[in-house]
Amino acid sequence: MGENRSWFGKKLHRLTCDESELEVEELAGQVEQVGATPVKACAARHNVCVTGTVKSVTLKSLAGAPSLEAEIYDGTGSVTAIFLGRRHISGIETGKNMVLRGRITEREGHSIIYNPRYELLCARSPAA
Repeated sequence: MGENRSWFGKKLHRLTCDESELEVEELAGQVEQVGATPVKACAARHNVCVTGTVKSVTLKSLAGAPSLEAEIYDGTGSVTAIFLGRRHISGIETGKNMVLRGRITEREGHSIIYNPRYELLCARSPAA
């Protein structure tokens, strides 16, 4: 998106553009860096690797058993990671970046990965 901008152009862009646009650009860079697939390009019933920012974490009950649900946003869409039988997973918190790997499914129009393999990513420093 901004690969060919000069140093000044990059600074000016960061100062003048919308915060949500900056987030989308950073997440697109993260998707590319990790080698993940954008959520909007994922097809149901396929194994995928997605990455993004945790937008929400919710504790729910499915069939009487606890489940931890984390919504991950990558700038193109969201996927919900559902960890069955879990009440809490250290490090999975709103605002954190992570990578999910697993079979993506759809339920009521929402993309879901049940019990994905996950990796928490280190916090990135803002681009200089």
